[in-house]
Amino acid sequence: MMIQQTEGVRLTPGAARQIAKIRQADGVEGDRLLRIGLKGGGCSGLSYILEFDRPGEHDVRLECEGVELVVDKRHLLYLDGTELDFKEGLDNRGFVFSNPRAKSTCGCGSSFST
Repeated sequence: MMIQQTEGVRLTPGAARQIAKIRQADGVEGDRLLRIGLKGGGCSGLSYILEFDRPGEHDVRLECEGVELVVDKRHLLYLDGTELDFKEGLDNRGFVFSNPRAKSTCGCGSSFST
């Protein structure tokens, strides 16, 4: 599987650092890449998936900020232009998705509709 550079899904430097910390702290195996995807559900219809997983036959393999990730090619339609950031504020700590394709989002930002 070839690694592609894309504008489809981007990581901020802060998200890349946090992913590296999690990978090291949890002892994630080297053949598991960061999966960014979608599943049905949540307040607004589609919820984001963020996990370490092995690439599958329907995946596109990407590289961003030194992090290898995989996205199911069927999900790229909904994730094109999405940026994943990591916030470390007093009132907001965690991964945040910014998806220009989302027409509406839930209050917590973990799901959206198109």
